[in-house]
Amino acid sequence: MSLTLYFLRHGETENSLNDSFCGILNPDLTPQGKEMAQAFADSYKSIDWSGIYVSPMKRTIATATPLCEAVGMEMQLKDGIKEMNFGQWENRTRDWVKEHYLEDYINWMTEPAWNPPSDGETAVQVGSRAMLIISEIEANYPDGNVLVVSHKTTIRIILCHLLGIDLGCYRDRIDILPASVSMVQFGLHGPLLKKLGDRCYMSQELQDRTGI
Repeated sequence: MSLTLYFLRHGETENSLNDSFCGILNPDLTPQGKEMAQAFADSYKSIDWSGIYVSPMKRTIATATPLCEAVGMEMQLKDGIKEMNFGQWENRTRDWVKEHYLEDYINWMTEPAWNPPSDGETAVQVGSRAMLIISEIEANYPDGNVLVVSHKTTIRIILCHLLGIDLGCYRDRIDILPASVSMVQFGLHGPLLKKLGDRCYMSQELQDRTGI
């Protein structure tokens, strides 16, 4: 046997609908986001879960709760897998950011690994804290299935680290829609991507929801 990590982005929020930056903000799921969480639980409850690691935000806790209740497991809350801190851009749209912080925005778009949102975190900083949690999981669970419920940017950064993708390309190489599932299996030759951004488990109506 080997360790398999399932990465689940939280379900839909108002911020994911209107494409506004949401890192340290703490919105809850929309009604449809809660439906996504329940659909995930219904589809994945038959897996023999070894652990469930969750970012301690309302939107991630609400996403993990239906599965935890279905399988009778407690979630392990970890600050290290929180979303990127977007600093002065929190709760702002891209158009607003470009108007008020154009230079910072251009730098962030050009080289996001080392350039942060205004007063926010770099991708390197997010990766440093998030990969500590992945290392903890690897140490605690040499085999089995572990769920990590986190956020769009954080999951993309973790996947870059695991798959050897240039961290500065995390936005250009990987897309993670609300409530999508990605799976990485650890084998003899290292992490192997088995599934990326899958939402087939939910209804077509939910899959067709707009937003990012």
